[in-house]
Amino acid sequence: MKKRWWKECVVYQIYPRSFCDSNGDGIGDIRGITSKLDYLRELGIDVIWLSPVYQSPNDDNGYDISDYQAIMEEFGTMEDFDEMLAAAHARGIRLVMDLVVNHTSDEHAWFVESRKSLDNPYRDYYIWRPGKDGGAPNNWGSCFSGPAWEYDETTDMYYLHLFSKKQPDLNWDNPAVRDEVFRMMNWWIDKGVDGFRMDVISLISKKPDLPDGVPGINGYAGIDEVANGPHVHEYLQEMRRRVLNRTETITVGECSGVTLEEAKKYADSSETELNMVFQFEHMRVDSGENSKWSDRKADLRDLKEILSRWQKGLEDVAWNSLYWENHDQPRSVSRFGDDGECREVSAKMLATCLYMMQGTPYIYQGQELGMTNVPFESIEDFRDLESINAYHELTGSGVFTKEEMMRYLRYKSRDNARTPFQWNAEENAGFTTGKPWIMVNPNYREINAGEQMCRGTSVFHYFRNLIRLRKENEVIIYGTYDLLLPESKEIYAYTRTLGEEKLLVVCNFTAREVSFDVPEEFLKGRILAGNYKDAKAGKDMVLRAYEAVVVKKQKS
Repeated sequence: MKKRWWKECVVYQIYPRSFCDSNGDGIGDIRGITSKLDYLRELGIDVIWLSPVYQSPNDDNGYDISDYQAIMEEFGTMEDFDEMLAAAHARGIRLVMDLVVNHTSDEHAWFVESRKSLDNPYRDYYIWRPGKDGGAPNNWGSCFSGPAWEYDETTDMYYLHLFSKKQPDLNWDNPAVRDEVFRMMNWWIDKGVDGFRMDVISLISKKPDLPDGVPGINGYAGIDEVANGPHVHEYLQEMRRRVLNRTETITVGECSGVTLEEAKKYADSSETELNMVFQFEHMRVDSGENSKWSDRKADLRDLKEILSRWQKGLEDVAWNSLYWENHDQPRSVSRFGDDGECREVSAKMLATCLYMMQGTPYIYQGQELGMTNVPFESIEDFRDLESINAYHELTGSGVFTKEEMMRYLRYKSRDNARTPFQWNAEENAGFTTGKPWIMVNPNYREINAGEQMCRGTSVFHYFRNLIRLRKENEVIIYGTYDLLLPESKEIYAYTRTLGEEKLLVVCNFTAREVSFDVPEEFLKGRILAGNYKDAKAGKDMVLRAYEAVVVKKQKS
């Protein structure tokens, strides 16, 4: 297997609005990020993935961009950005920008021109269609509820928006659009950024006939109908030639609707497209029958089947990304672990289980503290467009009661991950001296970075140790993965093998004690990591609540 620096790094995602506010306006900003770079260096991460900081009307918290080469005023200035980039590089930390080019804001200059007339030079920058049978051109739905088409009376046509109606989709079939995108990317590369996380990049190529899809819970076809279109790989290969090969970049594509076979094309080891993709199968393991809105717990057997299929399927062919959390997912300790009395051990167990696998680890801000979901009391507490729209659409149509939908939002809403980072036990968790843009989780007095950095047994220090182990043990990076006990409902166990080196990873996903027969070859092994300080791996092992143990085989 080819050794590459981006396989050996650990990425940390920052959601700027909620990370650190330097000027007291209640909104995180770039100077706030710069002030906390030493914290990230202490944690041991190598790369920052920065959620969008571009100029934006903020209909979707910065994922609706009106100017790709300007900084959102709430976040600071381009000078602030340049200072942050230089400060990160001085600490040996690379910076990855969030590239949002499936769509722009409807306030972007291109779209302002595009909607003016049928013959405007920018008309073909977006996807316009006449109506059909008195309604929208097809039955595609928006990710944020309702149809994916918005009627515009100026030219008596509809434009496509797979997300908010303020986020019109770009027409990547137009070479001029690709020229604009690649020119902009090169501008950021010249500025010194180290790569891109590519937002919903699997959606950029649409089927030319825009066919109807299978309707979902709200009567519209979901965005997976649009994914992996006819020219997506061709366009990404062009991007590789014209932008990404100019320097040593790291790239990860958010690929809605990606299959294992498609991922092999996106992230093939020949590096003609992307380095890795984010897949979503394990994020749907606890979904409801027809949508993500549910509070059912995942069956561990299903989770193991999915993660193991991706581990084995990409082996020697492509590369995995490893994540439990990001700005679009709830807190993993509340979802897959226990956010009550076993919060710390279960947060450590989840980290052990995932970050000992093959792939590049992604840590979302606050995950390294075991931050939890939030006790939102009413729909007025939410700021996320997806959550608010889904609440009104699904309760209004009678699919769920208001009580059910609030329960599901507390479990699955994206806002669970978007509340302010909990820096200390002071007012507003030390995030701001003003009024936070969204509520602070009230448990910040118990869960915060200040307390955890001073305590050697904290979740923070456990993450720090796992990162160190990845850097010291090549078997964790490049070793092959093999699942043990596929039918166990309680235990996730697997081995990693590289030549003579071999690791055993055992994780109890329950609050109960569970017996585990340690394979004989590991009985004399050395404990490499464990979330209980007196971890053992002898014969007839009994795993305690949410216990995780990593054993390194003794060399013969």
